[in-house]
Amino acid sequence: MQSFVSTSTANVKSTSVASGRLLSLDFFRGLTVAAMILVNNPGDWGHIYAPLEHAAWNGWTPTDLIFPFFLFIVGVSITFALGGAGKFENEGKKGIVGKIVKRSATLFLLGLFLNFFPKFDITTVRIPGVLQRIALVYLACSLIFLKTTSRQQVTLLAVLLIGYWLLMTLVPVPGVGYPNLEPETNLAAWFDRTLITPAHVYKPAKVWDPEGLLSTLPAIGTGLLGVLTGTWLRADRSPAEKIAWLFTVGCLTTLAGLIWNSFFPINKALWSSSFVLLAGGLAMLGLAICYWVIDVKNYRRGVLPFVAFGINAITVFFLSGLIPRIMNLIHVDQPDGTKTGLKEYLYRSFIAPLFSDPTNASLAGALTFVLIWFGILWWMYRKNVIIKV
Repeated sequence: MQSFVSTSTANVKSTSVASGRLLSLDFFRGLTVAAMILVNNPGDWGHIYAPLEHAAWNGWTPTDLIFPFFLFIVGVSITFALGGAGKFENEGKKGIVGKIVKRSATLFLLGLFLNFFPKFDITTVRIPGVLQRIALVYLACSLIFLKTTSRQQVTLLAVLLIGYWLLMTLVPVPGVGYPNLEPETNLAAWFDRTLITPAHVYKPAKVWDPEGLLSTLPAIGTGLLGVLTGTWLRADRSPAEKIAWLFTVGCLTTLAGLIWNSFFPINKALWSSSFVLLAGGLAMLGLAICYWVIDVKNYRRGVLPFVAFGINAITVFFLSGLIPRIMNLIHVDQPDGTKTGLKEYLYRSFIAPLFSDPTNASLAGALTFVLIWFGILWWMYRKNVIIKV
């Protein structure tokens, strides 16, 4: 990761679309990352409120929307980062592509490092992951944005979603003999077992991976919805027209996902096409609300702490995954002679005793972790420290 300190706050606090940065987009990204950290770090994994858990298989919870929201935001951000062709005249498209590939490789390797740490066992390391999927979606969507028109992007989006639906529901699964959407016997699971092998997939699932290979194709579709949304936001139209169309398209996209659910179930683990439309439509509506309130109506109260999260999103996501693992390598002696990790010890000693309900205690532990990061990122924001990947 490359760190730099800005010489002016103007580039962070600008709300102009022409400036290449929307405060509402930073806020929406920060809100999404804060939610991601919240659901990934409960005080007690055995006691979690249902909305803060993933759906067991088909269906969805608010937690299931967090990752697709982030991929959608990645797509929107691509249009602001790469949309101003004039600033790349000195580099040329070859130089731009090189930077895209380098950034994608960095994201992928950061995700792989998290999977390696702390055992660094190459025989059992999980290869896919959240950062790895972000890297692949960023790479694909950036190159598509550079090489295609918006109309071609809509066509490609349709091909990805319809093609994935047909693959998953019509192609017989080798070794099974018929197409199906069950956890361990669907086509995407077969790809994971065959190309990644069970030793390198998500350990709780054992023979498939929720960030596996085949399901990355519709995940690219989620990024493309963001690309199309970002292109619309950058268009030379009035804010009212932009918001009206975003609300209209967002509602229609959500409705299409709910309709498609009747014959291709909404499923985050499969990243089903109906899930892409549902999450993408809701993300459009969420961003439209943020854009209207923050950038058009210039509302600021309570916004900047989440902007601080959004500006250093990848940094906080990476470190929020790494630091708890480091803390759990530090063992603390217990009165009964056993040892426990430092993170678990702090939770059991200082948070859990304050609550009679273990689920409330678990939520308080997660909120405490998020608030600590709020403090760190707010300090970085005030000092204008941005860490870019």
